[in-house]
Amino acid sequence: MITITPEAVERLKEYLVDEGFEDAMLRVFVAPGGCSGLQYGMSVEEVAEEDDQIIEQDGIKLLVDQFSAMYLEGAEIDYVNSLMGGGFTVRNPNAVATCACGHSFDTGDNAGTVQGCGCGA
Repeated sequence: MITITPEAVERLKEYLVDEGFEDAMLRVFVAPGGCSGLQYGMSVEEVAEEDDQIIEQDGIKLLVDQFSAMYLEGAEIDYVNSLMGGGFTVRNPNAVATCACGHSFDTGDNAGTVQGCGCGA
């Protein structure tokens, strides 16, 4: 369903150890909003919710709720270094358009949730 690259696995493991969350999981979610209609979010969780899908890969656990799973099928979490800094990103085959900031996307079915661009694009 959703995968995570080796680079993202290593960076996430480092982050969890540095923050004292060695046993925590990464929640990847989609929420209405953003300049393209939907936006990605990530958070560290210590407990899964009842309806969460738990994806285990290379010693990392990802949590995805049922709503988000519809939009994240086949997606890949990666860690990208750039001149503006590094960070986790989502490569989503379901997105037909994305915002310049990379945090907001459109699947073609979510026009009613589009908001003004807050990323400076």
